[in-house]
Amino acid sequence: MSLEQQILFVDGATIVIDKPAGLAVDAPRGGGDSVEARVGLGELNLGFRRPPVAMHRLDRDTSGCLLFARNPKARAQYQQAFEGGAVRKAYLAVIDGTLGADEGTIDLPVAKFSTARGGWRMVVDPAAGKAARTHWKRLGEAEGQTLLELRPETGRTHQLRVHAARGLGAAIVGDPVYSRADDAPLGAMQLPDSGMLLHAWRLFVPRDPKEPVDVIAPVPDRFGRWLDFLP
Repeated sequence: MSLEQQILFVDGATIVIDKPAGLAVDAPRGGGDSVEARVGLGELNLGFRRPPVAMHRLDRDTSGCLLFARNPKARAQYQQAFEGGAVRKAYLAVIDGTLGADEGTIDLPVAKFSTARGGWRMVVDPAAGKAARTHWKRLGEAEGQTLLELRPETGRTHQLRVHAARGLGAAIVGDPVYSRADDAPLGAMQLPDSGMLLHAWRLFVPRDPKEPVDVIAPVPDRFGRWLDFLP
């Protein structure tokens, strides 16, 4: 499936695609398919000579809204919007556990940590970590699992995944890293065939004097029964 088939919004300054789960944004060190490689081959040029530039990142196994700027002016405007906290994002996630409240905020600083045995991951680090805040709301619950809307206030690497696992005490279903203990090697857990149940659902980007970009990415079929809980 080409990236053009995944377009949710396009005009002269902006493209938003629904990135499929399993497709990396940046080219992997070991090679393989990626959004970056496809853009380099002209998949999203859409008649422009200059390829668009991705303004943020999604993990390989996360699907949903991915924003591109089509010219330097838009790129500068969107970068300023991200840095100023004006961009609003909402994700859907299913966690492997239940919660005692309907909504709340996770305020835990995170830092990168790596070991030869377990590889690298983000960990909660009150002393050296960067500030990270995530607001959450429960949308549904079934068989010991919970569907959440997650709204990150900051944009740290793996923020939602580590906040779910360490802040809520329940990892996102299908997460290959944060479903395991901090000292466990990769491959130590059996993960579901559905993959990771994390989806970049909604994206709002102001861009005065134009109308804002306000996009919803369809929830993928891998969410199964959870589709019935959506508003």
